Amino acid sequence: MIGPLFQFLADSPTAPPDYSLIRVARRAMATQFEIALPVGTPDAVAAAEDALDLIDDLEDQLTIYRPHSEVSRLNTVASTAATAVSANLFEFLTQCSSWSHLTEGTFDIATGALVKTWGFFSRQGRVPTPRERNEALAKSGMRHVILNAESQSVKYRVPGLELNFGAVGKGYALDRAAELLRSRWGIRSALLHAGGSSAFAMGHPPGDERGWGVHLKHPWDATGSLGTVRLRNRGLGTSAATFQHFDYNGRKLGHLLDPRRGWPVECTASASVIAASAAEADAMSTAAFVLGPDAERLTRLRPSLSMVLLLSEPDSASQRHKRCKPHFLNLGPDSYSPPADPD
Repeated sequence: MIGPLFQFLADSPTAPPDYSLIRVARRAMATQFEIALPVGTPDAVAAAEDALDLIDDLEDQLTIYRPHSEVSRLNTVASTAATAVSANLFEFLTQCSSWSHLTEGTFDIATGALVKTWGFFSRQGRVPTPRERNEALAKSGMRHVILNAESQSVKYRVPGLELNFGAVGKGYALDRAAELLRSRWGIRSALLHAGGSSAFAMGHPPGDERGWGVHLKHPWDATGSLGTVRLRNRGLGTSAATFQHFDYNGRKLGHLLDPRRGWPVECTASASVIAASAAEADAMSTAAFVLGPDAERLTRLRPSLSMVLLLSEPDSASQRHKRCKPHFLNLGPDSYSPPADPD
């Protein structure tokens, strides 16, 4: 489980009185999902429980930690034969493939072999040998995944390839839950999040048409902030290796890998992205984290994206992080307030 990387203004002691929320939470996908609805929302608890039931179903489909899940079964057989999958999974795979292409492989869900080689599957990090890393790289990458739209089937070009939705599954679940709240329950105002790293905002909270306010936490300064964003019918994803890393020869190696090199990213402290959906925000924040100083090109390719990026510049002597200024991309004063003292 990753720790919370942002905090909602509704949790602040200075939250306005009309900001009262009904909050329903449940654990899924190794984190805490929460659905917050304004007090007075009809059938709020029943609607939230319904949405959380859907998230449970999606976890049972996407997880690689349950042998019976659709994705686990796909990983077992797709290298030997084209395998038909459910319509929603095929659509999701197609979207992930397009994001992988857009980001030039810096976001890639076909990295299960790399994740296992580095020990992150069992949450026990280790540095693989060069041979192990090269072997894992050879059986990783969406370039090895064939998607047949006519038959809605999936085929892996190489044995040992495994899909892993850890970087984007939570955002996808939030999007599906928000759609259920909208279509089945007629809800237009709600805030959904997963573990404080993925969120989707429906509409706006009572009395504040700017949208739902979210504080972005500083990844290594407990009292620091990267500013506040306002979300309205948008998703937010934050990637950071703050809570999952291990020490190696005086270096902290995190669980977020560069799929192109098969090595943990070391140049970025955190990347927060606002996008049309929570899944896209998760995917693009992962790519931005990997790209580091080059992440700005994502906002050029996709101008609808907004980003707060904090680069990592460890002091060569102490290997401790210097205080760096965050970079703000495609964020206007109506949607973002910088920290009071970024220095």
